[in-house]
Amino acid sequence: MKLDKSLSEFHASIDPETQKKGWQRLLAWFGPAYLVSVGYMDPGNWATDVAGGAQFEYKLLWVLLVSNLMALFLQSLSARLGIVRGLDLAQANRATFPRGMNYILYGLAELAIIACDLAEVLGVAIGLNMLFGLPLLWGVLITLLDTMFIFYLQKLGIRTIEAFIIALILVIGVCFFLELFWAKPSFSAIASGLKPSIPNAAALYISIGIIGATVMPHNLYLHSALVQSRKTLRQPKAIRRALRFNLLDSTIALNLAFLVNAAILILAGAVFFNTEYMHIAELADAQRLLAPLLGTRWASILFAIALIAAGQSSTLTGTLAGQIVMEGYLQLRISPVARRLLSRGLAIIPAVIALLLFGDRSLNGLLILSQVVLSLQLSFAIIPLLHFVSDRKTMGEFTLHAFWKAIGWIIIAVIAGLNLKLVVDSLMGYFIQTDSIELKGLFIALGLGFIGLMAAVTLWPLLQTKKAARTGRPIHPKPLDLNLNTPRTRLQKIGLALDFSTHDEKVIQTALQFSQADTTFILIHVAESAAAVYSDSKPDDLEFREDEVYLQHYKARIEALGMAVKTRLGYGNRCDFIRRVATGESCDLLVVGSHGHRSWRDYFFGETVNRLRHITPIPILIAK
Repeated sequence: MKLDKSLSEFHASIDPETQKKGWQRLLAWFGPAYLVSVGYMDPGNWATDVAGGAQFEYKLLWVLLVSNLMALFLQSLSARLGIVRGLDLAQANRATFPRGMNYILYGLAELAIIACDLAEVLGVAIGLNMLFGLPLLWGVLITLLDTMFIFYLQKLGIRTIEAFIIALILVIGVCFFLELFWAKPSFSAIASGLKPSIPNAAALYISIGIIGATVMPHNLYLHSALVQSRKTLRQPKAIRRALRFNLLDSTIALNLAFLVNAAILILAGAVFFNTEYMHIAELADAQRLLAPLLGTRWASILFAIALIAAGQSSTLTGTLAGQIVMEGYLQLRISPVARRLLSRGLAIIPAVIALLLFGDRSLNGLLILSQVVLSLQLSFAIIPLLHFVSDRKTMGEFTLHAFWKAIGWIIIAVIAGLNLKLVVDSLMGYFIQTDSIELKGLFIALGLGFIGLMAAVTLWPLLQTKKAARTGRPIHPKPLDLNLNTPRTRLQKIGLALDFSTHDEKVIQTALQFSQADTTFILIHVAESAAAVYSDSKPDDLEFREDEVYLQHYKARIEALGMAVKTRLGYGNRCDFIRRVATGESCDLLVVGSHGHRSWRDYFFGETVNRLRHITPIPILIAK
């Protein structure tokens, strides 16, 4: 399937200009950044926050603040790309880079989403273990069950998703507000923590971890798509207004994320610093010790609830980000359920293997690994992003100002430098420990590949020809030379799928509008009694006999208009029977009714129309 709209089911689904009151119009713009903000307070951030607070009290608060400012800047660039160009980051990459490089960038983006999902799986599993004593292995497996819940939310629309995420953020915030109330931290000491300082090498390592865990690559893909859920006129005034309101949305949402991360670090500093537990590193240990140290069992309970809420909220945004990168890079769309099962399955496998082979203590190492992977992918998202919003040919008057462009390259230099240091240190450690020539060659190749890809992503947009930079690679192939001189087909047979409800009248009226004097109507109904649904042979129950009477009544009414009519009453699978009749009778058109229900009702009443349009090889007209 060719796709040119990011998150097409939500694209331009909200029009803020239709709101009459000013405050309602303002609120209509708010929402995308809250979905993004949960990525900045997911379980992967908690470990670095707890370690930073426990070892250095409040001295690394300034690192959190700087990370938040960097995140706000990068997210504003992502929103700018989506609003001005109407492309998400994956689509922009596909239109700019060569095919081979795009496959690599797609693989890295998917790896980042899997790493993020791994952190969410571990966070929920640890939270369930804290709250109910559920074994971690079972907690990991239970996270598969959220697939249907996420599918249900996506069917309710983007505003419902945003409301759900905001509710979870409030849960997290309330939990930590109460934790801080019991901990009673020193506010003067907290203020001093905003003064930049790095006490020692261990603080530097944790600071790198905080930055790496805060700025998430998948959030840049996500934000550039979510802002397009708001309808924006392609006029300079409307675009400037959209940019202004989305910047306000991002500022509020990401500052809330900063307060949550700061609360975690402050809580750890107030409770564990200068105690025998100051080198605590695992979330489970932190939660277990909160109750005795703060003097209330609710401290541990609220910590677990907040952890589950953080993991569940990030799960939803990770699913949307996965959909965006797959559609944007590959122009391939699969069902949300299949997409969710794929990413969640790839995240669960390493967690299950680690638990089976190394036990519960291995999860903290996996949590840290997920953040390292995320940190390594970040450069390959932010470098193209800065290139795109700095390109005057595509951004026009909304091109990033030279001052902010310089700030962007400084941020990239800091992040890329930290990532490069992380890669070199990690590979050198393995390089020294192993005696295998093959492994040493592999480590050298990985290091050179990382550096080479970063150079290619940085230089390619600058080296493109003027034409390529202006137009990029087209989303669609060359338009077809349509032949519209073919004679129109007369509708000899029209199939009507009836359900014996008030919708039948609309179905028949619609079919009559497309009929001629020699058109034959095929009235189709599938009995819905238990005997009819599960029987392999024609049932003989009361409902089946009454259905036959109904069909004959409809037949008589339509024949009175001078039309030819056939009836087909069936049993078994509803969609399969309708398809067999429509194709067997060589219908030129199939008219079906739509109830208009959605979400949970689909599970009870079925989705006949949606399945029919995939399995029936003739045109279908939906009468709603």
